Amino acid sequence: GAAPASPQPRDAESGGAEQVWSDCLRVQLHPKSLYVVRQFMHDGDCDVLEAFGQGESLLRDPGCAEELEDRLRFYAEECDFLQGFQVLCDLHSGFSGVGAKATELLHDEYSGKGILSWGLAPGRSDAARLESPPLPQDCQKNLYRVMNTALGIVRLSAHSSLLCPLSLSGSLGVR
Repeated sequence: GAAPASPQPRDAESGGAEQVWSDCLRVQLHPKSLYVVRQFMHDGDCDVLEAFGQGESLLRDPGCAEELEDRLRFYAEECDFLQGFQVLCDLHSGFSGVGAKATELLHDEYSGKGILSWGLAPGRSDAARLESPPLPQDCQKNLYRVMNTALGIVRLSAHSSLLCPLSLSGSLGVR
């Protein structure tokens, strides 16, 4: 028989037209593994998911919450012995609100199962430390980062068995 072809990056198949991060993966994910938030895509109605409350409100929407529950149930039913969940989410953006609401849902639906949450924050680059004084819009972004990180840590830890914040800098990505 012929040797199996090595996996090709999806961007090679699509002619370099990446739209989301998963387009660059070398493996195909199950369709129920990804949930695209249309209003916060690059070509969506809004530019970024900037605030904790924006992310949290996404999962307050009954349609979105029901879709997430269906996808979770699909995978949970496939398990022979479900021991728990791992949740990875950005702390510095509005996705901290999405992660907090998702862990709350997991905690409510699967009580007794472990939830290990990883709160991810960007590292600071050397260029960021050497820049001139921050501009006013940078101060506002920094305020959002601080608030998102604080709210994310509090709310994720309330519904997780263990929360482990991860960053390459000692400041959790806050400048």
